[in-house]
Amino acid sequence: MSISVNHLIKTYGSQVAVNDISFTIGKGEVVGFLGPNGAGKSTTMKMITGFLPADAGEIEVCGIKVSPHNISSHRKIGYLPEANPLYHEMYVREYLEFVSGVYQIKEKANRIEEVIKMVGLTTESHKKIGQLSKGYKQRVGLAAALIHDPEVLILDEPTSGLDPNQIVEIRSVIQTLAASKTILFSSHIMQEVEAVCNRVIIIHKGNIVADDNLASLQGTQNFGVTVRFSQPVSDQKLQELSGVQQIQNPEPNTYILYCQDAEAVKKQLLQFSINNNLDIVSLQTDSRSLENIFRELTSAPQSV
Repeated sequence: MSISVNHLIKTYGSQVAVNDISFTIGKGEVVGFLGPNGAGKSTTMKMITGFLPADAGEIEVCGIKVSPHNISSHRKIGYLPEANPLYHEMYVREYLEFVSGVYQIKEKANRIEEVIKMVGLTTESHKKIGQLSKGYKQRVGLAAALIHDPEVLILDEPTSGLDPNQIVEIRSVIQTLAASKTILFSSHIMQEVEAVCNRVIIIHKGNIVADDNLASLQGTQNFGVTVRFSQPVSDQKLQELSGVQQIQNPEPNTYILYCQDAEAVKKQLLQFSINNNLDIVSLQTDSRSLENIFRELTSAPQSV
C-alpha cells in the first residue's frame, strides 16, 4: 500500500480532531479526502506527511513508518499544504533550486526544468514569486512538492481561492500526475473531485462516514424523489408508499421521498395521484451528485 493509516487519533485539549480512523490507499489511486471545515482533513494530512505527530495510531507510506523525524518517509511524499508557504522575494527558479538543495537532488538544473514544464510554469519562471497570480503561485507550490519525484502526493485544497480558469488548469495538472503518482487531495469543489478521483473518503467531526469509489457510493445512498402536487397531501399517506424511508416537505405542496428504488416510488406516486384525484405538477429524481451525498452524510451530528 502507498498509504496505510491505522487507528489514528489526534486531540487538542478536550477536542477530538481525529477519532480513531483507519484507511489504506493503493498505488496509483487518486482519492478525494472530503469533509466540512473543522472535520479533521488537514490534521490527518499533516500527520500523514509527518508534519504533525499523532497521539495514537500508526501511519506508513510506501511501507515506511511515518514520524516527524523519519526523513526516509518524507522523501516518499510531496506535500502542498493549504496555506502554500512560499518565499515571495525569491525568483521561481531560485526557489526551486533552494528546495532541490533541501532534498539533495543531483542534476538540479535538469530536474527544475522538468517540473517547470510539467506544471505549466515556463512563461512565468523568470519572475519573482510575489509577482505571480494565485494560480501560478499554486503551480510553484506544486512544483516544489514534485521536485524530488515522490511516489505519493498530498494536496490540501490545491485550488482554494482560484478562479474557474485556474481551477481547470490545476485540475489538468493533477490528472496528468495521476498517471504516475498516488494522490490524496482535499477539496470543497465537488465537481473537481468527481472529475479527478476514482474514490472518495468523507470525514465528519473526526470520524470517517464514507470510504468507497464514487459509483458505489452513489448507488448505496438513498435516492430522493421530489414530487409537487397541486394541493397539500398528508405526509402519513405518502409514508405508506412501499420503499419510502423518509419524507421532507421543503415547500408548500412539495415533498422529497427518500428511497432505494426511485423508479418504483415514481410509479406508485402516479397511481397515488390517480386514486386520490390529485394533479402532479412536477416529478423528478435526485441525480445523486457527490454534493448531495456529502450534504446527507455531514449534516447529521456525529459522536466523537
